[in-house]
Amino acid sequence: MANDISPTSKRRKLVVVSQQQHQDLLPGLPDHIAQVCLSLVDPYFLFSVCRSWRRLIYSPSFPPFLSLYALFSIPDPQTQTQTQTHLRFQSFDPISSLWRVLPTPPLRLLLRHPSFVSRHHPLQSVSVAGNLALLAATAENLVPALPQPLVFDPSSCEWAHAPPLSPPRRWCAAGTLRGSVYVASGIGSQFSHDVARSVERWDPRGSGWERVSDLRDGRFSRDAIDAVGWRGKLCMVNVRGGALKDGVVYDADKDTWQEMPEGMIGGWRGPVAAMDEDEMFMVDEAKGALRRYDPGRDSWVEVMESERLRGAEQIAAGGGRVCVVCSGTGGKGIVVVDVATAPARLWSVETPEGLEAVAVHVLPRITAPLLPST
Repeated sequence: MANDISPTSKRRKLVVVSQQQHQDLLPGLPDHIAQVCLSLVDPYFLFSVCRSWRRLIYSPSFPPFLSLYALFSIPDPQTQTQTQTHLRFQSFDPISSLWRVLPTPPLRLLLRHPSFVSRHHPLQSVSVAGNLALLAATAENLVPALPQPLVFDPSSCEWAHAPPLSPPRRWCAAGTLRGSVYVASGIGSQFSHDVARSVERWDPRGSGWERVSDLRDGRFSRDAIDAVGWRGKLCMVNVRGGALKDGVVYDADKDTWQEMPEGMIGGWRGPVAAMDEDEMFMVDEAKGALRRYDPGRDSWVEVMESERLRGAEQIAAGGGRVCVVCSGTGGKGIVVVDVATAPARLWSVETPEGLEAVAVHVLPRITAPLLPST
């Protein structure tokens, strides 16, 4: 009967459910062998086939695919600016096309001061060894907001403190190279010439920060800038945007600084990121042009140009894609460019309602506890 609720019927249904829950990944193969076979298949296809394969691609034992992570702020509805605020931290799953709320970093910071609304106080963050590190920001009283850097591990979905940086700073250069984090120049609670010239390195596999060769002077404490790890070197300029710049390159093997090549600094007209520390990409924030650096010709070669890339503020690169935070008429949005295809493809990622992107990073996906709903 259709409405049979007898004990026998219940047992039969429990057996069916149990069989469904323990369904083999591939009939006739042990699951550990099947997982090896399925790990060779694009997870986009596995997600669309069946529930057991969908669970598999989010399990800790399955090779993680890359996802987009974003730090968001909430603009004031009256001024459309951010003053003292808590951050919002979320991850965008490119397979399910869903945002997932992640633990908020224990941090209050100042993005814009009420007396200087035209001046941006940035949060400086980097991705290193599959983790996200928050390194420098400004507190309400215009002092460094991070006594210790904060590190987020996607495998555990938790924040932890990194060793303290002495002194804490803001308005510095921050980047990664060969699995280590670098912080250069900047200011602490007040300006110090020694801090403005100092460069610190932290290897997450080791202990604390160590000092490497100093900068020649304090030119790089004028702005919060990216130090881009590229082919064994760390490249950085002293100001953002299209202004006249000074540029230097750190050679990690020789522990020495040298002047940046003329063509590299001449075309550095917006945020820059490196794909696997091998290819450098830059977005000309005024023209909306994405360019790739050609070291042989010491020039930036155009990949594509789009109105949606104008006002680029920060970029991240990984998995053949360049992710860009752009300021448009509707606020700060996220644009993705697939540079692995020819011609390059561009699309926008819809951000959660009421939030504005501060920074984006490309990191391994979150594991099973935050499995996207279907």
